[in-house]
Amino acid sequence: MLVKTEDQIAAEQAWYSTEKVWLVHKDGFSLATQQKSEEGSVPEGKVKIRLENDGTLLEVDEEDVEKANPPALDRVEDLVMLPYLNESSVMHCLRQRYGANLFHTHTGPNMVVINPVSTPAMYSEKVMQMFKGCRREDVAPHIYGVAQAAYRRLLTTRQDQAIALLGRSGSGKTTNCQHLLQYLVSVAGSNGKVYSAEKWQAVYTILEAFGNCGTSMNANASRFSHLVSLDFDQAGQVASASVQTMLLERSRVTRHPEAETTFNVFYYLMAGADGSLKNELHFNHFAETSAFGIVPPSTPEDKQKAAQQFTKLQAAMKVLGISVEEQRACWQTLGAIYHLGAAGATKAGRRQFARHEWGQKASYLLGCTLEELSSSIFKPQARGSLPRTSSLRPGPEEPATAVECLEAMASGLYSEVFTLLISLINRALKSSQHSLCSILIVDTPGFQNPRQASSERGAVFEELCHNYAQERLQELFHERTFVQELERYKEENIDLVLDDMDPRPSLSVAVVDQASSQTLVTRTDEARGLLWLMEEEALQPGGSEDTLLDRLFSYYGPAEGESKGHTLLLRSERSQHFLLGHSHGTNWVEYDARGWLSHAKQNPASQNAANLLQNSQKKNISGLFAGRTGSSLVLSGSIAGLEGGSQLALRRATSMRKTFNTGVAAVKKKSLSIQIKLQVDALLDTVRKARVHFVHCLLPKADAVRGTGSPEAQAESGDLALTQLDVALLRAQFRGSQLLDALRIYRQGYPDHMVFSEFRRRFDVLAPHLTKKLGRNYIVKDEKRAVEELLESLELEKSSYHMGLSRLFFRAGTLAKLEELRDDQTRQNITLFQASCRGYLARQAFKKRKVQDLAIRCIQKNIKKNRGVKNWPWWKLFTTVRPLVEVQLTEEQIHGKDEEIQQLKAKLEKLEKERSELRLNTDRLESRVAELSTELTDERNTGESASRLLEAETMERLRLEKDMEEMQVTYETMKKQMESMEMEVMEARLIRASELNGQMKLDDDDDDDDDGGEWKLKYDRAIRETEFTKKRLQQEFDDKLDTEQQSKRHLERKLADLQADHEETQRALQQAKKKSQRVLAELQDTKLHLEGERSRNHELEKKQRKFDMEQSQAQDEVQRERSQREKLARDRDMMTGEMFTLRQQLQEKELELCGLNVKVEQLEAELHDLSSQEFKDEASLAKLKKQLRDLEAKVKDQEEELDEQAGTIQMLEQAKLRLEMEMERQRQTHSKEIESKDEEMEGIRQSCSKRLKQMEVQLEEEYDDKQRVLRERRDLETKLTSAQDQVSQRDVEAEQRLKKDLKRTKVLLADAQLMLDHLKSNAPSKREISQLKNQLEESEFTCAAAVKARKSMELEIEDLLVQMEDISKAKMALEEQLSRLQREKNDLQSRLEEDQEDVNELMKKHKAAVAQSTRDLAQISDLQAQLEEATKEKQELQDKLQSLQSQLEFQEQSMVEKSLVSQQEAKIRELESKLEYERTQVKRLETLVARLKENLEKMTEEKDQRISGENREKEQNKRMQRQIRDIKEEMSELAKKETEASRKKHELEMDIESLEAANQSLQADLKLAFKRIGDLQAAIEDEMESDDNDDLINSGDDSDVDSEVEDRVDGVKSWLSKNKGSSKTLLDEGSAAEAISHDYCQPNDIL
Repeated sequence: MLVKTEDQIAAEQAWYSTEKVWLVHKDGFSLATQQKSEEGSVPEGKVKIRLENDGTLLEVDEEDVEKANPPALDRVEDLVMLPYLNESSVMHCLRQRYGANLFHTHTGPNMVVINPVSTPAMYSEKVMQMFKGCRREDVAPHIYGVAQAAYRRLLTTRQDQAIALLGRSGSGKTTNCQHLLQYLVSVAGSNGKVYSAEKWQAVYTILEAFGNCGTSMNANASRFSHLVSLDFDQAGQVASASVQTMLLERSRVTRHPEAETTFNVFYYLMAGADGSLKNELHFNHFAETSAFGIVPPSTPEDKQKAAQQFTKLQAAMKVLGISVEEQRACWQTLGAIYHLGAAGATKAGRRQFARHEWGQKASYLLGCTLEELSSSIFKPQARGSLPRTSSLRPGPEEPATAVECLEAMASGLYSEVFTLLISLINRALKSSQHSLCSILIVDTPGFQNPRQASSERGAVFEELCHNYAQERLQELFHERTFVQELERYKEENIDLVLDDMDPRPSLSVAVVDQASSQTLVTRTDEARGLLWLMEEEALQPGGSEDTLLDRLFSYYGPAEGESKGHTLLLRSERSQHFLLGHSHGTNWVEYDARGWLSHAKQNPASQNAANLLQNSQKKNISGLFAGRTGSSLVLSGSIAGLEGGSQLALRRATSMRKTFNTGVAAVKKKSLSIQIKLQVDALLDTVRKARVHFVHCLLPKADAVRGTGSPEAQAESGDLALTQLDVALLRAQFRGSQLLDALRIYRQGYPDHMVFSEFRRRFDVLAPHLTKKLGRNYIVKDEKRAVEELLESLELEKSSYHMGLSRLFFRAGTLAKLEELRDDQTRQNITLFQASCRGYLARQAFKKRKVQDLAIRCIQKNIKKNRGVKNWPWWKLFTTVRPLVEVQLTEEQIHGKDEEIQQLKAKLEKLEKERSELRLNTDRLESRVAELSTELTDERNTGESASRLLEAETMERLRLEKDMEEMQVTYETMKKQMESMEMEVMEARLIRASELNGQMKLDDDDDDDDDGGEWKLKYDRAIRETEFTKKRLQQEFDDKLDTEQQSKRHLERKLADLQADHEETQRALQQAKKKSQRVLAELQDTKLHLEGERSRNHELEKKQRKFDMEQSQAQDEVQRERSQREKLARDRDMMTGEMFTLRQQLQEKELELCGLNVKVEQLEAELHDLSSQEFKDEASLAKLKKQLRDLEAKVKDQEEELDEQAGTIQMLEQAKLRLEMEMERQRQTHSKEIESKDEEMEGIRQSCSKRLKQMEVQLEEEYDDKQRVLRERRDLETKLTSAQDQVSQRDVEAEQRLKKDLKRTKVLLADAQLMLDHLKSNAPSKREISQLKNQLEESEFTCAAAVKARKSMELEIEDLLVQMEDISKAKMALEEQLSRLQREKNDLQSRLEEDQEDVNELMKKHKAAVAQSTRDLAQISDLQAQLEEATKEKQELQDKLQSLQSQLEFQEQSMVEKSLVSQQEAKIRELESKLEYERTQVKRLETLVARLKENLEKMTEEKDQRISGENREKEQNKRMQRQIRDIKEEMSELAKKETEASRKKHELEMDIESLEAANQSLQADLKLAFKRIGDLQAAIEDEMESDDNDDLINSGDDSDVDSEVEDRVDGVKSWLSKNKGSSKTLLDEGSAAEAISHDYCQPNDIL
């Protein structure tokens, strides 16, 4: 944590006190100051601000104001560190960094890169080395940092890593992908530098030439998605690499929008081909017009640039090992595509070329005739392919036009060339080295929006596909950032409130690819995506783009009365256009759906392209394209580059194939529209298996990379313009990527987490006392408790971590601090270890120097001896004869050694040859096993898809049966109703007949005249009454209608008012929601700021405690210095006393010397007097000379003693001076140190007092704790004073002890003086001196002899040590050779075991296939039974139909109304249609059963083939085992220990065989036991049946039966126990038999 200075703290406080805010407006945002206003002066929801640029006072809405951060954080490296996290602050930070050429910014775990357009110097080799081996926290944000983080995590966790690049078109994703690869390859390295940066530059040169083009948004835009895989070995080096491509925009070869270009390679080839190549490709003259729009560059600058790029492309192909013939094949195919465009096609009439001469050129380049080329293009049926099948029979489709067939052929040819190039690139990158894990880099074309480039056209289908891929990657980012984190918090019981964010995935993905639950293509009401609807409309007769859009809007469009803001799909003003909101509605793209159904229809000409290239008469083309479709592609050009050499590449290819062959994909993989979804699914399934690092690339301006100019020119002319970012565009990109919500969840949550055991093992180095207490590798029962103790010792703040159920979660940055502390501690430990190692090495070097010194002395001695004897005759004879004697012996030894070397070489060559053969066999077997496994998975997936189809059919059949039953029930009810109605009609007829009869009788009684008038009057009255009633009813109806219309208008007005109120409340609710979200965000920021302050206070407290500890230590040092100073003063006093005594002794000696001088003078005078006497004889003279010599000797001895004493005195004086100087120097240094420490302490006290004064205002709650700390400090001071008193007492005791020592030394000096006086008085004689000299010489001689003997012994010991070292080295070499052989043996055994496991897996898969076939047979039998039931039901329906027809005839004969008859006829027709439908279903089931039978026969044939293949593999495995046994025997001859291991292995094999034999016998016994148990059960059943037949059963019989059954069970158990031994399984069988017997006895007990 960076400690802020007082000026910085004051500046921050001044900033916060002024309340700086951002005013958000249409053009961006502006800095302002919020003014404090009284209550009521400003309306509610408004605030008053003053703009900083012109000082204008404004009243704005609260929603338009966002808090600003201090200026010190304008260029912060991680946006998480912003105290106030809002869009304006983020935009301001990004703009400031972009203006300072800082294009990379951390956003929590992710990174944001704003496209710098030009290539600055920040991507150099020097910058690359700065990031090597560094952590993310130690370096500035950079794209190299992302690569280093992924590589570091790969090395530490050994898990796959992935880097996904997201953003719009032109944001620099492909460029950053190249930087990532360049860094990884240069930092990781490879064996022999196979994967160099030059090779990867060549790869991207080829990909940009064949896959990039110029668009309205980007001058060099990628038109395909690719996945780059780097496989790393155990040492972290690149072992293998591969490239997979998908979603290639093939149609751009033939069609592209206006102001855009086709792929770059056509322009490079037309401008850069030399003369011979132009003649070969017929490029001497270009066509005036082209159906594909491919024209050569027009300006000289463009031609020169294209020629340079073609030269660069050829050099890149040469670097990747693409031969000249392979290049010629590519150029010829591209030239043929150009000539096809120049040839064109007729628009009406017969389908043929418009210009046959250009078609002739194309056929020549492709190596075929013009007729073959024309038939391949314009023939409706594809060669070697089956027609598409579907559940519905499509109507008569319109045949494709000639232009469409020509475009399909050109697209197919280009797709084959592109796939071939990817295969050649992977051939140059693949390797057979063993790889451990991978780093995947995903690059897809960015979001395409023609409106962004000010274009009026709508986006085409290919742009929808690229946008869909980007949406799926954004969905993956949402899943990893939000969904998985929240689920992990929920699993670990962590409560995290995230109300201020909306972490929902984008709904635009469902609009494109939402799948249906129906496997077949049927029209249902279930919502489906655009890709599925395209397939349905392409197969339906009369399908068009209008019906496609109508169905799409019926599923996902806005409902009636719903606002448009709730949906992401809107209708456009133009016909066959629609709007789709990408990136959560921040990027609305208008799509032109005209001609989209053609993308879902298969054109046979595109399939004929591969056959045309494979059957070419030119060998370079046919040999290059033959056999590549099956190995490199999944399906019809979907994914290219699946032919990997490493094991991880094969695993990725298998995963992608599984995506295409599992579930619904197995049925829909032939559909062109569904293939798009499957390709993206395969890509994401591969990426999901790794740890993903996301890089968000942002576009600075809409026209940043538009145009055709070079980046250098743009950089020179537009640097100033590009520094001004388009804030609205940047804000839209930031909102669409949900980075702000990701930052909030990263900052508010716990992004870093570790398992308890892993955390304890990793960070227990920071708590050495726990490690010493419990041991380094201690095992604890409660990991959570151990982690709690470790956290307590680390003194982490409580809010910085959270204890889950199984994991420990950390706030952002906490784990990085712990890692830094761990690195520091580890660095210290390693430093100490290095110091101990250096000390050990220095001691060893010193010992070696001693040995060398001894050896040199020995050599010198031997040389001296040799110089002494080299002239002797016998030595010359010896040196001459001895080499001749040893010559024969050495020659024989050399000859034997040569033979041994040759034998060992032959054995080594044999072993190497066999080892290479075994490796080849194992590789071949592994490849075969992989192929078989892929075939088996394909077959299994097809079987699963067929079973799903059967299940769907059975479900459909059950549904139809249910509908039929319901219809039958309704038919019965209608029949009953009809019978009841018939009865009522009959009754009405009878009543009517009786009334008529009665009326006729009355008419006969009356007169005819009276009757006629009366009936006429009655008739007229009835007519008037009916008319009056009719008018009255009409009047009532009109009145009622008027009232209803009035009420309807009233309700409509009321509804409109309610809708307006509802919309107003919705707007108010939205505003309140936005306000609450803003307030919650500010609250969360405040909470985080408070937590940061708490953590800072916690750090300050820790520093305060550390400072107090250092202060106490300094005080202890001061006390020690004072005690040492006092001790030195006492020593000085003692030395001065000693000097005084020595001076006194010196004066005494000087007095004695004066007296001796006087005596000498007297003796000289006496000698002079005696010499003057002439009468003395020689004897007296000699005596006098002798006395003189004695006196002179005494004088010399005394002088020497005096000199020695003077020397000692001088030495003592020098020591005294040195001690005084040392004391003075120490006193000065001490005083300086004390003064500096006092100054430091005073400064620290002043700073601490200032900080404490500042903290007292904010932390009044901690006053009690500080009081307690002060009390503890007083206690410590009292303890310190007591300790000082004890130290002073100890000093007094030491002074007394030193005084005693001084007295003792004085006594010893006095004794020495007495001894000297005694020696002076008793001078030794010459004889004694000579004896002492002789003894001294003898002792020196013996000492020299002992030294010589010691040296000789040391030499012998050194020789022995050298021999021992040689022996140990030889032993180590043998052990290494033995271990190497053992490792080779283990490798061979492991490979054999792996092969055996693969064989076992194949057997299991074979058994599973057999079981699946049995299940299919059972399903077929069920289907046959269902078919029989359907026939029966058909017969029943026919019977019912006949009965209904008879009833119909009866009804027609009767007087029933015709309406009922028509209803019955309609029902009969409906039943007949259902019956016809059932017939079609039965026929379809019969065809399906026949197809399943054929599949079953094929599976049985494949089963036989696999069994034979397995037998062959078994024989090969046996042969390999024999070879391995021979190798083991040879290894046993080389090492004795191997023989013992082989013997033990043989014994174990014998034991296994014996155990297998015993197992077989036990299985036979078990079968016999089962048989006896079955007999026993049969006997029990017979007895039970006999007992059931008896009429009377008494209790005595029950007891007899029970006893008999129990006796039998006991017999079975005893027999099982005899045959069982120590096995446990048979006892279980016995217990099962006993349970069965008791179950059978239970009915007797009941009876």
